[in-house]
Amino acid sequence: MKQDFVYPLLAWYAANKRSLPWRDQKNAYYTWVSEIMLQQTRVEAVKPYFARFIAELPDVQALALCPEDKLMKLWEGLGYYNRVRNMQKAAIQVMEEHNCVLPASYEALLSLKGIGNYTAGAIASIAYGIPVPAVDGNVLRVISRLTENPGDIMKQSVRRQVEQELGEVIPKDRAGDFNQAMMEIGAMVCVPNGAPKCEECPIRSCCLSAIHGTVDMYPVKSGKKERTVQELTVLLIQDGALTALKKRPERGLLAGLYELPNIPGHLDQEETIQYVESLGLEPLHIESLGEAKHIFTHIEWRMIGYKIRVSSLTEPDIPEMLFVGRKKTAEELAVPSAFRAYAKHMHR
Repeated sequence: MKQDFVYPLLAWYAANKRSLPWRDQKNAYYTWVSEIMLQQTRVEAVKPYFARFIAELPDVQALALCPEDKLMKLWEGLGYYNRVRNMQKAAIQVMEEHNCVLPASYEALLSLKGIGNYTAGAIASIAYGIPVPAVDGNVLRVISRLTENPGDIMKQSVRRQVEQELGEVIPKDRAGDFNQAMMEIGAMVCVPNGAPKCEECPIRSCCLSAIHGTVDMYPVKSGKKERTVQELTVLLIQDGALTALKKRPERGLLAGLYELPNIPGHLDQEETIQYVESLGLEPLHIESLGEAKHIFTHIEWRMIGYKIRVSSLTEPDIPEMLFVGRKKTAEELAVPSAFRAYAKHMHR
């Protein structure tokens, strides 16, 4: 890979970089938190989550010692909850092995739970100036177009190849700026959805796919596997003061989070009433909450929902269910965004 694109890219970045709360100061913890949050989530959406998280958990030790329910509540809405669980496990490692300071070593960062090549590269280069690449989807897209790389970017071998090539050209004195510039141009110019803004690109004269008119052919990306479709009936069971919630198993999808009770399949109103009665509850009124859909990486939930008013939730003993007031659900317990279409009715 030629180096001729490096300094035009850095000049563009210096003039056009966005001001971001995790970028405006060199803080390894801030870089770490932001990079985990930014996986699968847009920058603008992350900003309020980042501000809230840092206000409550300003450093590694605070994260390591945070109670689980509070941690899940702070992450509520970002999804992929295992990421923040792994962050806490890594924070405990850092507290015990590195005196509460994220290590200034790419290899040591890689040894932490939940930190892979990209995140380790981002922290090492941005916070500590270590000249190692940070290759995410944006960077893969930019490099595949820049070099007309025919490799499938979904393959680890292609990612490793790009990491090696970038490792040879990354400027040793501006490693953090270079990696952020690569991410920035991928997010702002060589965009993931829609046509790239080649007319705005500072490295167009170096880009083989722009020169040859083959931009639409790159990156090469294999198709995703079909998602498994699951049908669910979601129940919002309330007695006027309390709402029924259920804690999901500690392993698997949405592990350990609080959900609205749900049943496989699509039940009609009569079947739903019979199910609620089988729990030992007395239904007084049922209302349809309509259909909703939520897409995970490999699973798609197609849901219907009902709001059921029951006589009382103060005495029932139903395994794995708990009955909580509005304040607790709003302020303390994390209900996954998968149930957002129905959870929004909880406080009405």
